[in-house]
Amino acid sequence: MAQKNDVLFLKPVFKEKIWGGQKLAQFGYQLPADDIGECWAISGHPHGTNVIKNGTHAGETLAQIWQTDRSLFGNYPGERFPLLTKILDAEASLSVQVHPDDAYAKVNAHDLGKTECWYIIDADPGAYLIFGHHAQTKAEFEAMVKAGQWDQLLRKQPVKTGDFVYVPSGTVHALNKGIMALETQQSSDTTYRLYDYDRVDAKTGQKRALHLNDAFNVTQIPFAPVAANTTETTRGASKLITLVSAPVSKYFNVYHWQIKDTVNFEKHYPFTLVSVLHGTGTLTVGGQTYQLKTGQHFLLTAEASSWQLSGNLDCIASVPGKLN
Repeated sequence: MAQKNDVLFLKPVFKEKIWGGQKLAQFGYQLPADDIGECWAISGHPHGTNVIKNGTHAGETLAQIWQTDRSLFGNYPGERFPLLTKILDAEASLSVQVHPDDAYAKVNAHDLGKTECWYIIDADPGAYLIFGHHAQTKAEFEAMVKAGQWDQLLRKQPVKTGDFVYVPSGTVHALNKGIMALETQQSSDTTYRLYDYDRVDAKTGQKRALHLNDAFNVTQIPFAPVAANTTETTRGASKLITLVSAPVSKYFNVYHWQIKDTVNFEKHYPFTLVSVLHGTGTLTVGGQTYQLKTGQHFLLTAEASSWQLSGNLDCIASVPGKLN
């Protein structure tokens, strides 16, 4: 029987970070170091692209087949696979940072912009994000940054397990200590740091670079949070939650699938990214059935006209935005 490419299972890429730890091991991963902060779960970015584990493209990378077999993605346009799914373990707080939009990133970083969002997988009691700021003008913002008035400037937002936060480009933000999140984002690795707690990287003996001028140029002032407008439907005992979609986000739709029995899906986008956060079950697509478990990541290609999920599964899924 010929191998099919209706579903591609992907090998994660792990990133050491000054703020990382070992919690990602709970997904069944063999972590390559003690300070793993990021699992790049579904990525075609040149800084970390996944190897395909099955089908005719086994052993190739997602970035490679984006260039050589675009029909698998419904001929979706773009030089790069458009989305990036990560799982992040904030053993310590991430730097306070901001990301550019597409126009600024293209000129200044030769990258895509970075709008992102977080599904909070786990949060310690009392955990909070840095999300936005209190400055009303650019002059006030710059003055407070240069004076180190972080307590007065930065907006803190408490979070708990199961929360969802939409983070458009231009938003000052940081995941803080004690949070694990699944991040869905544009396929970009451009970050402008405002503040890094004056900490020293033990591996280099140096403080990490800040990018104040770029951050000043791209930060939204004054801050105006964007509501995700989450909606929920039920299929028997299962819940299908739309966390964010158009018109709020033009780059991606993100879903939380809480599968408790069997749910049938029909394709309505060129391709779908899926991460299994918890549980076990099966995926049936193209006449084949695959066993699923915690920590797996896969991509349903344009060849998958429909599929079925069964079992007890907690998944985050995403699709690229519809183009005008």
